[in-house]
Amino acid sequence: MTDQNKKTTSGSRISVKQVIAIIGIILLVALYVLTLVMAFIDKSASGKLFLLCLYSTVAIPILLWIYIWIYNKVKEQKEQRDRQ
Repeated sequence: MTDQNKKTTSGSRISVKQVIAIIGIILLVALYVLTLVMAFIDKSASGKLFLLCLYSTVAIPILLWIYIWIYNKVKEQKEQRDRQ
């Protein structure tokens, strides 16, 4: 664990992973609330919104994980170039 990562766990600085995780949580909660509200307002679209909600419950975390993984790979390559 690097010194920078230790700082993020102590609470002095928020890491990119934490920001992405928070964005994912906000997206999922907003999606669930929207689905619930639309189920009360428009009953004909509630089935489609429920399926969208189920799909997004799986897809959003996977996409965010892929984004974090790519970000870390790019960051590692940049650090390796800077060392050379």
